[in-house]
This record gives sequence, C-alpha cells and structure tokens, in this order.
Amino acid sequence: MAHTYELFLRDASTGFGAVDPGAVSQAVSLLNTARRRRARVYVMGNGGSAATASHMACDLAKGIGRTRHERLRAMALADNTATLTAWMNDNGDTQGFSRQLDTLLDPEDVVIAVSVSGNSPNVLAGLETARELGAATIGLLGSDGGRALHRVDVALHVPSWDYGVVETVHLGLVHALANALRGHALTAPRAVTAEAVDLAIGPPP
Repeated sequence: MAHTYELFLRDASTGFGAVDPGAVSQAVSLLNTARRRRARVYVMGNGGSAATASHMACDLAKGIGRTRHERLRAMALADNTATLTAWMNDNGDTQGFSRQLDTLLDPEDVVIAVSVSGNSPNVLAGLETARELGAATIGLLGSDGGRALHRVDVALHVPSWDYGVVETVHLGLVHALANALRGHALTAPRAVTAEAVDLAIGPPP
C-alpha cells in the first residue's frame, strides 16, 4: 500500500498536469503587459491563500528583474492590515478587498484572486469591483472553480478538492509565472536609465 506522502505527491503531480497551459500563457501575457505599462498587480486570498498571495506579490515585485522597469508593482491586499481591518470593521468582513480595490485600482491594473473554493465572499466582492472598474482578473482556483471560475478573465484551475494539493500547485504556479516573466524581462529591450547604467558599469572607483 502506498504511503500517504506518495499519494499526496501523485495527486499534486496530477494537479499540475490538469492546469491548462494556454491559461498559463494568457496569465503571463496579462502580467507582462502590466509590467511594460508600469501598471499595478493586486493579489488577494484568505488563510493559506493569503500566504500564497503574499509570496506571489513578493516574487513579482522583487524576483523577476534587476531594474524597476523589469519588476512588477505588486502588493498583496491582506498585507495592508490597517486598511483591510478598517474597511472590514466599518463595512463588513466581505468588503476588505473590494473597498481597497475601489480606492487603488486603475483600469490597466491586474487583480489576482487565490481561492481553493472559488466561493470566498470577500474574494468574489473584490472580483466584482475589479470588473466594474475595468481591470483584468486572474484566478488561481481549486475544487470545481466555484463562482469565481466564471468571474475571472483567466482561470488557472486545479480540479482537486484536496486543499493541500491545490495550495501546493498554486505555489508552483506562482514560481512558474515568475520564471516566465523573468524570461520576458531578460529578453526585452531595456530603456537607458540611470539605474541601468549603474548596474552596467558598477559603482564609481
């Protein structure tokens, strides 16, 4: 009989294989366009998905390039604790993400929802605000996709009901997207900026 960890690894491998490669390419394209435009990316999720959202924002903002023009202007909405809790206190616990987006979002920005169930009320409210304001949306989803499946422009869907499997694949997708964007940043023509010159020639003697 297979050990539990072997079954988990098998299911995680199956989960990675079930994600639509075309959807991954679409997500990379949306994020790369946002990078070129110096638009912003807002990532939202609850619980373990909030941790994935924070990890994703870190990788996009720091890990995909050496210069500011190569990196993405990304933040995780759950990390904005004071603002998040103020909106939740005054307007209810489903409004913490949507009210932040209502304040911050421009139409050229991208909103990423991370949700295993796809049914979290605060995530759905955030997606609705993004739609109203004309921003593109990406969903890292699990189970049957929930209501979020048809409320995002691009769905990276892991069709598993095992939270651990879905969260593992979601984190893998974060790294896959960052790697792809890093490749775009390295091959794109670079603007001649003071920062680029400093990186090229090094500090003064």
